[in-house]
Amino acid sequence: MEAEPDVASTMTAVPEPDKPAPKRSRMRPVWGWVITIAAALLISTGTRAYAVQSFFIPTPSMTPTLMPGDRILVDKLSGTIHRGDIVVFKNPPADVGGPPTLVKRVIGLPGETISSVGATVLINGKPIAEPWLPKLVGQCSEASEHIPQTKIAAGHYFMMGDCRGDSDDSRYWGTVPVGNVVGKVDVIIWRNGHPWIHWF
Repeated sequence: MEAEPDVASTMTAVPEPDKPAPKRSRMRPVWGWVITIAAALLISTGTRAYAVQSFFIPTPSMTPTLMPGDRILVDKLSGTIHRGDIVVFKNPPADVGGPPTLVKRVIGLPGETISSVGATVLINGKPIAEPWLPKLVGQCSEASEHIPQTKIAAGHYFMMGDCRGDSDDSRYWGTVPVGNVVGKVDVIIWRNGHPWIHWF
C-alpha cells in the first residue's frame, strides 16, 4: 500500500485576513500633557510656599530701611549669611514677652568679638564700615546702647536694628542661634498702602 500523503505537508497555508489596528485615542497625548503640566504646577507652588514667605513690619526698629506697615518677602532657602544681610528670625529666649519673629541686620558673625565706641561698631577691635546704614535722623540718631566686648559663639549672630537709637536687639538680649533664622529679606513689596518694590 502506498502511504497516504501527510496532510500537513500538502495543505496550502491560507493567510488570515488582516486585523484592523486598535484605534489610538486622540485624547491620550492631550491628557499626558495635562498631567505633566499639573504636576509641574503643584511642584512649583509647593516649592515657592516652602521657599518664600511674606512678613509684615510692625515696629520702627529698622527705620528708614524698613518702615512700619511694609510687607517683605523672605527667602527661606538662602545660603550663607553675611554681615549686612537683613534677616527674619524667631524670637530668642532671652527676649521675654517679645514678638514671635523679629527682623534685624546681621552685624557680628560666629567666632568674632564685637564691641563699640560711641556709635562705631568694632569687630575684633577694629572699626567696621557699614555702607548699608542710611543716614540716621531723629530718634534713630540718638545715642545707642553700648556694646560690651562680646565673643560671638559658633553658630550665632549679633543682630542690630538700623534705627540704632530705638531698636531692641542683640545689645539687650544677646546673640541669635542660626537655627532661629527664618531667612533673608529679599524685597519690599508693599509700602504706604500700595505696591512698592525695592530689592536688597
